[in-house]
Amino acid sequence: MSIIEAIILGLLQGATEFLPISSSGHLVLFPAIFGLTQPSLALIAVAHLGTLLAVLIYFGHELWTILKSLLLGIRQRNLLRDGDARLGWHIVVGTIPVAAVGLLLDGPFENVFGNPTAAAVFLLVTAALLIIAERQLSGTKLLVEMSWWDAFLIGLFQSLALLPGISRSGSTMTAAIWRGLNRATAARYSFLLGVPAIFGAGLLALAEVFGSGGLASQWPSFLAAFVAAAISGYACIYFLLTWLRNHSLYIFAVYCALLGFGYLLWTYLA
Repeated sequence: MSIIEAIILGLLQGATEFLPISSSGHLVLFPAIFGLTQPSLALIAVAHLGTLLAVLIYFGHELWTILKSLLLGIRQRNLLRDGDARLGWHIVVGTIPVAAVGLLLDGPFENVFGNPTAAAVFLLVTAALLIIAERQLSGTKLLVEMSWWDAFLIGLFQSLALLPGISRSGSTMTAAIWRGLNRATAARYSFLLGVPAIFGAGLLALAEVFGSGGLASQWPSFLAAFVAAAISGYACIYFLLTWLRNHSLYIFAVYCALLGFGYLLWTYLA
């Protein structure tokens, strides 16, 4: 893969990881539509780590506060010592479903991942989820008011994003809104919840690549994808949190529907 293609992939990964339009769907569909080189597992992993850097920078202070409170609670044997510790444990609980589903069903998900038609169909599912979220939007619940059941259900929805075309942020935001959070709070929690999932996915893929010795010769492309993903990811976190203060999710639902239907129509007529 050329450096230009790696930059395009990184920009795409960074933008679509946080906007509710599915990064996996775009990484499958765009190479098929525009004739780009299909990204390797290693390049996708590096781009994922670039988006992880973006969220760590944007929410660095908040994440550090949560981590300190978690560790202090463990040390003091008072796990729910304050709201930050409670939020941290909610993130842990919300990560369990995606970790379990990913480990148990790794083979089937991997088989589906490279299928553009499946990605297009699941983009339509993402559009439906976003519309559902907007239709039942009425919540005012704060993060500190979330229950353990809320955390688990939102995490369960996050596991849907293992399918290409299902947006991780879109599915978790839909579940969070369903459980009573407003748009902006749901998006914030989605980003925080995504840290372990993005970190784990990136590390697992890199470990697999290092084991096969397929990384060193392509480091310029990997670096380009990493930097591009980090920059576009940070910009899109800021954009989405600002957008959702006064705007709906419908624009993202329309985009997912048009891309999904458009690809299916294109392949049918081709």
